Amino acid sequence: MFNLNEIKELIELVDKTSVQELEIENDGARLSIRKPGKTEFVQMQPTVIAGAAPAPVASIPAPAAADTSAQHPAETAANLHTIVSPMVGTFYRAASPEANPFVNIGDKVGEKTTVCIIEAMKLMNELEAEIKGEIIDILVENGQLVEYGQPLFLVKPE
Repeated sequence: MFNLNEIKELIELVDKTSVQELEIENDGARLSIRKPGKTEFVQMQPTVIAGAAPAPVASIPAPAAADTSAQHPAETAANLHTIVSPMVGTFYRAASPEANPFVNIGDKVGEKTTVCIIEAMKLMNELEAEIKGEIIDILVENGQLVEYGQPLFLVKPE
């Protein structure tokens, strides 16, 4: 098994390198670490013991996209892009409490524009828009805990 400190160290190492994904096995436990933008961030699976049936691995479905038609009558969900959280963590709109937010409603963004920070296990993970367009709505509050797959921003693509 992995202890929490080992997992934190491995996440930090992966974060500081160009490695996108790391999978290791230790004493029958498997750990998979993927950088943001992948489908999952950290996943542990139980090992199958010879002669025993495999233990089921829980799967958490991503939340459905927010219904934007009532909030934005001029826009429909079909023509808006939703930026979702790639991990569980705390959402921050700015780099520090005294700094200006990365983006506001109405701002134009590019693919590499940082839109927020998600703090997970004391690591600050910058989230990029990955699309060119205009921020239509910010769906979460600063300092709010967010879940994997939770909608954070609505973007009208250019």
